[in-house]
Amino acid sequence: MIIKLIIKKLKSAAADLLPIVLVIAFFQIFVIKQPLPQAGDVFFGALLVVAGLTLFVQGLEMGLFPVGEAMAHALVRKGSVFWLLFFAFALGFSTTVAEPALIAIAREAADIAAQGGLIDPDRKVLARYAFGLRMSVAFSVGLAILIGVLRIIRGWPIHYLIISGYIGVMLITMIAPEEIVGIAYDAGGVTTSTITVPLVAAIGVGLSSSIKGRSPLVDGFGLIAFASLLPMIFVMGYGLLIF
Repeated sequence: MIIKLIIKKLKSAAADLLPIVLVIAFFQIFVIKQPLPQAGDVFFGALLVVAGLTLFVQGLEMGLFPVGEAMAHALVRKGSVFWLLFFAFALGFSTTVAEPALIAIAREAADIAAQGGLIDPDRKVLARYAFGLRMSVAFSVGLAILIGVLRIIRGWPIHYLIISGYIGVMLITMIAPEEIVGIAYDAGGVTTSTITVPLVAAIGVGLSSSIKGRSPLVDGFGLIAFASLLPMIFVMGYGLLIF
């Protein structure tokens, strides 16, 4: 029984990976027209990806999703809006500040800013710039998750908040330094990490299913949209201060 379940999960992961393999194979055969370099290593790496993806998805189903929903139910039963909102902020901040993709893009942004003469190339200045960028994104994601949870509690329509947010993004883009705009837009993407997304989604579903009059389908999703939106505003605001 266990072996059949493992085989089923592996087949599902392989099917998810198949489009990528087909795209690479097509361009390698028909466009580049060269044999795949280090084909053995590539094939072995693909097998590792399939195994890793299988374990990752299974871990989400067994661990993160149940934990997120259980914590949302427990906080609702506790009846404290303060602790619920504080938990939402702390979760968004802590998972984002340690996000490897954000750390990498912050360091790269610091190096490029130094090469462009925008900041001093001193290592301490570079580290301070990258740290400030990370803190801006992490704080904005924490605030975004807090707003999303408050939206579920109050029953606010999500489209009003999203439209207002993107109007704010367009307005601040007009006055933000050109050097920070691209970084800000990318920062909105790197915040949706592999840990933040399932936890936040599970909390939204658990919270909406615990509150009378809320629908998990209608109200339980949408938190990730705020986590991608607010960092763009905050990073451009950070650029206004720095540059």
